[in-house]
Amino acid sequence: MNMLNGKNWVSGSGKTKKFVEILEQVTKHSKKNKKVFIGSDSFVSRSNVCFVTAVCLLSKKHGNRYFFYKDRVPVKYYNILSTRITEEVRRSIELAETFIDQSKMPADMIELHLDVSPFAAKEGTSRFSEMLKGYVQGYGFSCKLKPNAWASQSVADRHSK
Repeated sequence: MNMLNGKNWVSGSGKTKKFVEILEQVTKHSKKNKKVFIGSDSFVSRSNVCFVTAVCLLSKKHGNRYFFYKDRVPVKYYNILSTRITEEVRRSIELAETFIDQSKMPADMIELHLDVSPFAAKEGTSRFSEMLKGYVQGYGFSCKLKPNAWASQSVADRHSK
């Protein structure tokens, strides 16, 4: 059993979902030759880091949908930016790998959105961008960085606060 099954998944409309329901929708979506977008973000408070991972499905015919889960972990484990950003990407990869394993969808149907700025932007996360892109591409997934990483930068971010 995959560890994602035990998470409390929520739809964009606020309804609690079981992972198997999300897996069904993702499978149907990908069989229509439509991409699945995955992004993670985190928010640091005094005692915890809230990680949110979102899966987004875009469809003109059926409307856009997304689902997410949250985890809160003690801040002491992720008080360094590089560790926290890498954990965000690891969570997105884990979800993508689960979809491939359980729905048999090809890796090229999944696009990961990383909440990091491109190297040339010289922002706080820029120095990690090439390493994290390589991490994602090593698993066979394509990825987008800011400002094109809307699944992490907008969707996951919205629920991490």
